[in-house]
Amino acid sequence: MGTTSFLGSAWALLHIQNQLVRECLAEMLAVLVLILITLSGSAQMVTSSESKGNILTAYLAGALAVMVSIYIAGGVSGAHLNPAFSLAMCLLEQFPWWKLPIFVAVQTSGAFVSAGAVYAVYHDAIHHYSNGTLTAFGPRETASIFATYPADYLSLSNGFLDQVVATAVLIVGILAILDTRNKGVPKGLEPVAVALLVLSLEVSMGSNCGCPMNPARDFGPRLFTYVAGWGTEVFRWVEVRG
Repeated sequence: MGTTSFLGSAWALLHIQNQLVRECLAEMLAVLVLILITLSGSAQMVTSSESKGNILTAYLAGALAVMVSIYIAGGVSGAHLNPAFSLAMCLLEQFPWWKLPIFVAVQTSGAFVSAGAVYAVYHDAIHHYSNGTLTAFGPRETASIFATYPADYLSLSNGFLDQVVATAVLIVGILAILDTRNKGVPKGLEPVAVALLVLSLEVSMGSNCGCPMNPARDFGPRLFTYVAGWGTEVFRWVEVRG
């Protein structure tokens, strides 16, 4: 009886009534899981020199992370996970504009914190692989674990176009999956369909920029690498590449 009473009191204390706070917490938790799994897939591939993972396993990790994250927050915040998707919902008048900066801040913060968690988990592997030198370029670079960097041949304009097209296809695909007037996805399997959509984009449009399609997913971890020791070169890919 005492234990039941204690648990009931604890639940009442932790239960959050404010809907916006609930949505923000759900969105942050979902982004934390999304980025944790996604970046860990990249970390395992890079630090093992592809002996314990490759580009396909990294893409699978990212796609499955999307599925899990939607299941986590879909019923509370809608599992936007992505500022671009939140913006699209605003433009379609399905999400209030005043919530947009709040969601963007939460998504980016969640990605930043999650990058720190990945760095902690793979700290020894990263420093062993890089010989203790944290760099964004060169044969032993490790910044690409956390953020996406363009191929050597890619121009700024082509990189911009690449991401506009990939993100547009992602959003159109998600809207089609969620449209009840469309050929419906079985209820409860929408996250699986979105994960397959993400995987299809990664394996078909990943060679130019790594196919981030998510400003929070890229900027949050990139900001973490800046403060964690990789330095300003993580923001200067155009100038460094010349």
